[in-house]
Amino acid sequence: MPEPVVVASNLPEFTVSEISQAVKRTLETSFERVRVRGEVSKPNYHGSGHLYFSLKDEGAAIDAVCWRGVVGRLKLRLEHGMEVVVNGRVSSYPGSSKYQIVIDSVELAGEGALLKMLEDRRKRLAAEGLFDADRKKPLPYLPEVIGVITSPTGAVIRDILHRLADRFPCRVILWPVAVQGDNAAAQVAAAIRGFNALPAGGPKGVRVPRPDVLIVARGGGSLEDLMAFNEEEVVRAAAASEIPLIAAVGHETDTTLIDFAADRRAPTPTAAAEMAVPVRAELLDDLRDHGHRLVHSLTRLAEEMTQRLDSWIERLLNAPRAYFASRWDRLARLTAALPTPRQQLAQATLKLDHAIANLGQGLTALLTRKHHAFERAAALLRPEAIAARLERGRMQLESLAALLDSYAYERVLARGFALVRDAADHPVASAAAVAPGAGLTIQFADGAVAATATGRADKAKPRPPKRGDTKQGSLL
Repeated sequence: MPEPVVVASNLPEFTVSEISQAVKRTLETSFERVRVRGEVSKPNYHGSGHLYFSLKDEGAAIDAVCWRGVVGRLKLRLEHGMEVVVNGRVSSYPGSSKYQIVIDSVELAGEGALLKMLEDRRKRLAAEGLFDADRKKPLPYLPEVIGVITSPTGAVIRDILHRLADRFPCRVILWPVAVQGDNAAAQVAAAIRGFNALPAGGPKGVRVPRPDVLIVARGGGSLEDLMAFNEEEVVRAAAASEIPLIAAVGHETDTTLIDFAADRRAPTPTAAAEMAVPVRAELLDDLRDHGHRLVHSLTRLAEEMTQRLDSWIERLLNAPRAYFASRWDRLARLTAALPTPRQQLAQATLKLDHAIANLGQGLTALLTRKHHAFERAAALLRPEAIAARLERGRMQLESLAALLDSYAYERVLARGFALVRDAADHPVASAAAVAPGAGLTIQFADGAVAATATGRADKAKPRPPKRGDTKQGSLL
């Protein structure tokens, strides 16, 4: 196999880092400032505070990075599918040989993209149930304290205070916030949470009582001006508010996402004040009308009670005569129903005759039973009956005596067996209980002999007895 030919070259050699740095300088020089339009793909808000995502269109995609200091200044939070225009510079990341856009600012690509983003956000939050009707809380009829979240300057707060003063003066607590700009959403959400964090019930010593109802208000403006009230942070704070909340953002035709999360939506800030309190003059008119109706009702009731009292007095005066008359009539009826002494005596005589008849029948039956029992006892005491019972007892006794005699061990000895006892005169029941040299006594039917044990005999089968043998030679 031929060896490869090495051709000398005059091209300079570069390291990988040198090539990467050269590419990086070329990109940053050629594309120092760019403005790019595209669709956001997979935004990742990293724990470090930086933002990473891809910017794409129909034919290509490019990585994008937004450093932590810039992320805090962005006017909107990027979401997947959002069409935006970014400003920045093109650079590269040598660690992975990729080029990317380092972003300085982000804006939505036209009002259509902004409306699509808001509609997607509305659908997502609605799917979580934040806008459900069963979450809405009723407004208090007559609040003592109203919390207003709006700008401390401008016509909105003046319109609300003026309308409240006309309808029903009450205490108003203003939480001043920015209603437009980068920090507006965070301030509005913090104000809603702050009012809800106040202790309920208004304990003594607390300078700021907890409001009974909240009004979040802002005047009219463009869609971009009202964006703070479309932010997810504000919508979630409104949905989580335990205090009933009225949203009054923009003019009647303006709609923001906080309107869906609020308990009530007012077309204008002035309308929000009208929703919050009733009209004091109308309440006073209603109170006077109810007072007149109450007085009229009490008068009619008093007249009715007076007439009823007169009726009861008249009935009370006539009551004793009617009462005693009815009692005399009842006593007469009960007296007529009582039996005469002759009738009572006849009834007692009948009861006595019946008892005597029952007593005679019972005595006759008792005597008959006793007579039969006496005859049965007399039959048992006849001499022949006694003799028969004695004979049966004697025969049973003889049978038991014969059975007992057959069970005696002497009868066993008479059949050729022997009883072995040890020196203590205790019966020996097994060969294992006999020690060599032990003294034994062997009891036969005709007498006893003394013996000494010499050891165990070989284990041989015993010879079957021959015909004519009279003794077995076994030991018990």
